[in-house]
Amino acid sequence: MNTNDSRQFDLHPVDQRRLASLCGQFDENLKHIERRLQVKVGRRGHHFRVEGETDHVAAAVEVIRHLYRETEATDDISPDTVHLFIRETGYERLPEDVPYDGAVTVIKTPKLQAKPRGANQQKYVHSIRSHDINFGIGPAGTGKTWLAVACAVEALKDEQVKRILLVRPAVEAGEKLGFLPGDLAQKVDPYLRPLYDALYEMLGFDQVTRLIEKSVIEIAPLAFMRGRTLNNSFIILDESQNTTREQMKMFLTRIGFGSTAVITGDTTQVDLPRGQNSGLIHAAGVLGKVSGIGFTRFEAKDVVRHPLVQRIVEAYDSFDDGGGSQS
Repeated sequence: MNTNDSRQFDLHPVDQRRLASLCGQFDENLKHIERRLQVKVGRRGHHFRVEGETDHVAAAVEVIRHLYRETEATDDISPDTVHLFIRETGYERLPEDVPYDGAVTVIKTPKLQAKPRGANQQKYVHSIRSHDINFGIGPAGTGKTWLAVACAVEALKDEQVKRILLVRPAVEAGEKLGFLPGDLAQKVDPYLRPLYDALYEMLGFDQVTRLIEKSVIEIAPLAFMRGRTLNNSFIILDESQNTTREQMKMFLTRIGFGSTAVITGDTTQVDLPRGQNSGLIHAAGVLGKVSGIGFTRFEAKDVVRHPLVQRIVEAYDSFDDGGGSQS
């Protein structure tokens, strides 16, 4: 049976350049070791302290020492390199599901503090903070997208990620987007307006514009995700009910190290051509019981728009469940 342990050690020779390479920007490499080996790493200069289960502490110490040896030959310790050394220890863990304890959550962004309304929204934010991949499924007006953007802005502000990616399938334009004027961002703009509006509310127009110019915030159609690996990013796939099964699998396999993905959608509003199955509906069936992936399902009672919106959603649900007929 594993017991808790704590180990302190120094790295020699002392070289600030090599120490910076080892730790990564914003200590991202150390944070990755913490997450995947379930340990706590503290550092002051070249002095390190690792706490956790005995075997995992020993594995983390070995990884840190091994990475420091690598810095002798290179200034760039990539997430892939960190992952490889962690994998070789045999003690890698995915974050375990942490039950929601009922605590009230507040999301802090530069322009406002967002307080999720109701238990389901609170559980959703908890899930986003404790899982690398999250699904928010439910009707319009339940705060799925807005809360995801708020969590993304908070993560960027707190330097947990380097950038935010906003992704949406442009079904109406056939994913080609060729008939719309302008550059890529301008072509996709009409489909991402709700995400822009949320960003403006939380960061301000000028700040959002600057971050887009620096590629800290990136806007892209889903079709342009193919072939990419997205590390240290907060990725939001909105309107995911309009992805095909192949597109959803492609997107989910883009997720890299240090990234969080939130996939939102409403399975009652699929706009795909007749005969094509929704990637969101398929993913919910395939991944619903996979440990480490969070699912939050919203209902009509979670709608936070005009009171009539909730009644409209309930009326359509009742009609679809049994009841209605078309003349």
